[in-house]
Amino acid sequence: MLINQLMLRAAAHCGRWTAVNQIIRTNSGMAEFREIFSKARHIAIITGAGVSAESGVPTIRGAEGRWRTWKTQDLATPECFSRHPSRVWEFYQYRRELTLNAPPSAAHRAIAECEARLSRQGRSLVVITQNIDELHQRAGSRHVLEVHGNLFQTRCLSCGDVEINHKSPICPSLEGKGSPDPDAPDALIPVKDLPRCDEKGCDGLLRPHVVWFGETLDSQILTKVEKELETCDLCLVVGTSSVVYPAAMFGPQVAARGVPVAEFNTKTTANTPRFKFHFPGRCAETLPAALARHESEII
Repeated sequence: MLINQLMLRAAAHCGRWTAVNQIIRTNSGMAEFREIFSKARHIAIITGAGVSAESGVPTIRGAEGRWRTWKTQDLATPECFSRHPSRVWEFYQYRRELTLNAPPSAAHRAIAECEARLSRQGRSLVVITQNIDELHQRAGSRHVLEVHGNLFQTRCLSCGDVEINHKSPICPSLEGKGSPDPDAPDALIPVKDLPRCDEKGCDGLLRPHVVWFGETLDSQILTKVEKELETCDLCLVVGTSSVVYPAAMFGPQVAARGVPVAEFNTKTTANTPRFKFHFPGRCAETLPAALARHESEII
């Protein structure tokens, strides 16, 4: 009995020291990161759903990835839109309204403020985001590459026209629709009353201009991303579980060039061992300090 108690006390003591050691390593790593940050001329920040989750936008994957009784991954497909366009538009009506009312998080603001400050010093910062919610732009970021599209753009299935659209609701028939309540029935809106193209003589059915599961990414956006990854001298991977490809390989691609990569995430990921730094915790708490003005900055 006494031996067991001693073992439990020792384990608890070791646990406390493990936590202390983690804090020491994190603080030491942050100091080293800040020195590298102060000298970087071109910073690439790759952001994922974790950044927007802190603004109250639920993730597509994981425990939050459901709408009514469906997995959101099953709704965000061209096949589902073909079979159930009304249901899919109800889902995106819900996402649009939720996002329109979501404030940018402290992480969004820290990135935007850093970009503006560095630009005055002749340095640059680019955001490469997997998110489709425009929260980076609303926070003030100017140089944003959206690899999965934009929730507030539509594309016509007939003529291919892409338009910015912030209407709320996006069309009269969707007003008040899209409740995530599992007991809410499908609105079964006729296709002719769903969002339609405004181009003269078209009137084609619109879809969200986002990359759905099973679709390929925009080659022009990928070309721009590749250029940024090849030229950056510091990379941050923020709020992403690194499981969605090809975006999951952006950070490792930079690290393979010998460029420092810092991961900011609540948990470690499969890519963590490939990176120079890992800062655990909510990025709304860790990122502002990491990107704050360095003492060496003149402006």
